Amino acid sequence: MPRVVVCGDIINDILVKPAGPVVRGSDTVSVIKALPGGSAATQAAWMAHLGLDVVFAGRCGARDAEFHRRSLAALGVRASITADPDAETGAIVIMVSPDGERTMFTDRGANLRLRAADVPAALLDGASVLHLTGYTFFTAELRDVALSLIAAARARGVLVTIDPGSAAFLAELEPGEFLRWTDGAAVCFPNLDEAVVLTGLSDPAAMAMSLAEHYGAVALKLGGGGCLLATAGVEPLSVAASEVDVQDTTGAGDAFCGAFLARWLSASAPAIEQALPAAAHFAVQTAATAVTTLGGRPRPAPTP
Repeated sequence: MPRVVVCGDIINDILVKPAGPVVRGSDTVSVIKALPGGSAATQAAWMAHLGLDVVFAGRCGARDAEFHRRSLAALGVRASITADPDAETGAIVIMVSPDGERTMFTDRGANLRLRAADVPAALLDGASVLHLTGYTFFTAELRDVALSLIAAARARGVLVTIDPGSAAFLAELEPGEFLRWTDGAAVCFPNLDEAVVLTGLSDPAAMAMSLAEHYGAVALKLGGGGCLLATAGVEPLSVAASEVDVQDTTGAGDAFCGAFLARWLSASAPAIEQALPAAAHFAVQTAATAVTTLGGRPRPAPTP
């Protein structure tokens, strides 16, 4: 299988799902789980789980580094994780509502200290794809790492794929900046909120077609509505999602992204050009499975 290099955030997730109405100022019985997370790391986990050869590069606190290496290795990922001696691992408290929607309180911790030395360009030797999330573009220091990796990938003929990552952080950028930094990527995986920020449009089909002017393909994630697959000059393909018992939407987009790339890259050239619809269908099915359990990874990671 092709090799994918994934660079980005690795996080300690604390998932909180109240068993009933939240009692302000007192106790609320809840299900609480501590799990390994991070958008880029979770996408890498899904890619490896579904058969791709995956290398992940990131940075976390020293006391958690071995745990995260083992957690990813258990899912088939070769993890190159820098242990930060001073900063704590990034952490997110995820409040999951009864309908499975989540609200995140984020401290990116050591992820913000990722530097070029943590992701040597030699990791791209022999790779087919470099995959990045938007989180690696949202500060100047991280953006230098991302843009350097994109340049190194293109110099090697390695495809680049992008998941914009966060509507809230995208909204803090100057209009058009993210599109300029990532223009020409082979596939972009925005969700609906991110596409609104990136395009300023309100119609999903119009958003997908607008973004397809910048990317080889756009897989616009619509949650329970499935996805829209768009390429330049072609009417978007709508892929419906199955109705499932939604427990937690955490990581659904990451599962979608990992599944899409796994199916798309499994096709041999020149068939890879025709494999986009099959990849979109498989991604929607995988994401639907992912939301039926708590947590974003394909299966429970080993305990420390």
